[in-house]
Formats: sequence, C-alpha cells, structure tokens
Amino acid sequence: MATEMPVGLDRKHLPAHVAIIMDGNGRWARQQGLPRIRGHEAGVESVRAVTREARRLGIRQITLYAFSAQNWGRPRLEVSGLMRMLEHYLVAERDELMENGIRLCAIGRRKALPRSIQRAMAATEELTARNKALTLCLALNYGGRTEILDAARALAADAVAGKLRPARIREATFARYLYTAGMPDPDLLVRTAGEMRVSNFLLWQISYAEFYSTPVCWPEFREEHLHDALRTYAQRTRTFGLIEG
Repeated sequence: MATEMPVGLDRKHLPAHVAIIMDGNGRWARQQGLPRIRGHEAGVESVRAVTREARRLGIRQITLYAFSAQNWGRPRLEVSGLMRMLEHYLVAERDELMENGIRLCAIGRRKALPRSIQRAMAATEELTARNKALTLCLALNYGGRTEILDAARALAADAVAGKLRPARIREATFARYLYTAGMPDPDLLVRTAGEMRVSNFLLWQISYAEFYSTPVCWPEFREEHLHDALRTYAQRTRTFGLIEG
C-alpha cells in the first residue's frame, strides 16, 4: 500500500479522529433525477473511499453519522430502504474490513434497530474486533442529547446505589457513561453539502473539535475532499481554551 502523503499534508499534523456528518445524499439524488435512496446507495462508495484513505494516512478513527434518532421521521419507504441497505452492507463489507485491518463498531440506541441489523452488526463487530489499523464507528439511531440523557440516568442510578460519590464526579467520570466510552474525542468534524450545523452529533465529544464544511454532497466526496479538510485542519492552532504561546 502506498504511503506517500498528499501535497501539503504532514503525518505529524493529522487528526487522530475524524467525525463526519454525511449530508446531501437526497439532494444529490434529486439533482440527478433519482429517488432519494439512490443517493444513499451512491454514498456507500464515499464511505469506502474515505475509510481506505484514512487508514492509508494513519488516521486512527472515523465516526460517521449514519442514521440519527430523528431520521425515523423520514418517509417510510426511505427508512425501510436505508435499513435494508445497512443490513446488506454490514455483511457485504466484511471482507473489505478484514483486508484493510478495520474494526467496526456502532454507537446509539441500538436496541431500537431491527433485530436482523442488530445481529449483523454484532457479528461484524466480533469478526473485526482484533483489527488495529483503523476504527470505523457508525452512529446509528443516534442523538447527542439522547446520549447525554442516557449517560446521566446511568450515572444517577450508580450514585443512588452508592457506587459513586456525587462530589467526586468529574468530566472523565461522566465520559465513561457515554456511548463513546474508551474512544478519543474527535479532533475534526466534517460536514458535507454546505451545511453549518452540528445537528445533535457528538455534542459532548466535539467540544474542542475543529469544524470543516464543504459544499460537496456526500456521494461525490472522495479522497481529494478529505485531503482538503485535513489541510485546513493542519493550518489551525488548537489552544483548547488556553492562550497561544
């Protein structure tokens, strides 16, 4: 596998974790005169391209906003099509994941997903659990406020049970109750299709992430667009609330 860095990028200045809001599938399909589900299908190739390139560059984790808790409110045919597509690719992409050393995981309220998807996800997670090159995390039936609420409930239950002393609860304590427990926070948040919202995605975790928006719709997002986002990230100075020295 080639290891050359794209022009203007230095491995030392790459983010370890990139989160992506994959927007514009439906818009792209409409522009092509196609049903919305065709946009989602076309977006799968973007997932492959970005994941392969992130792995090649040495990025440690990609988290994709694949299906939000609010997406259930979309037209029934679109939702059912998305569920069928997700189940298919959870199985069909196993060889791709194994060949590239990619570990798959998911965050969100997974028990609300169809049981067939839960089974396919669990099997793929188990199959890829020992892969080390890159972690691909899918946010499914996910909402940032819901995640924080679920964490607060679990933490409160442990406090009532005497497992925690409220006075000793710190940020790191709370983070252990989030869906993302054990994962690094994103360094870079990318949103496609020109939107400038975070849309209830990883609200706790992106507190100090750099934000990058591109007008490119997700089905057209490829390696060169990822490089543009990484170049922009590399040019920024991250102070984490401190004074630049």
